[in-house]
Amino acid sequence: MKVWSKKKQGGLSVTGLILVLLVGFFVAVLALRVVPSVTEYMAVKKAIVAAKAAGSTPQEIRAAFDRQADVGYIQSISSKDLDISKENDVSFSYQKVIHLAGPASLVLDYEGSTARNRPAKAAEQ
Repeated sequence: MKVWSKKKQGGLSVTGLILVLLVGFFVAVLALRVVPSVTEYMAVKKAIVAAKAAGSTPQEIRAAFDRQADVGYIQSISSKDLDISKENDVSFSYQKVIHLAGPASLVLDYEGSTARNRPAKAAEQ
């Protein structure tokens, strides 16, 4: 008959299992609250690219964005919140506050633009 010693036995205690499940639950709830906000941000980015392509004046760009916002269920930002430059580059920025529990909230800052990254000018010597 073989006797098993405690040194060779391993595993997770009930307390450890409860802690792991609590952390997993917290991460899952956080993900369920953040994913819709990130999805909306991606829709806003696609909408400004489509709006820039559809219009040549700021009014046309704003109207095109409003149409895209209706289709894409965008509610965090409207065409009035868009910054349109002289070159018709469209940019935006907004905050999304997600209530977690009690006084705890998560604040997400979103921003985007259709402008290409231009190389910085060389410093004069």
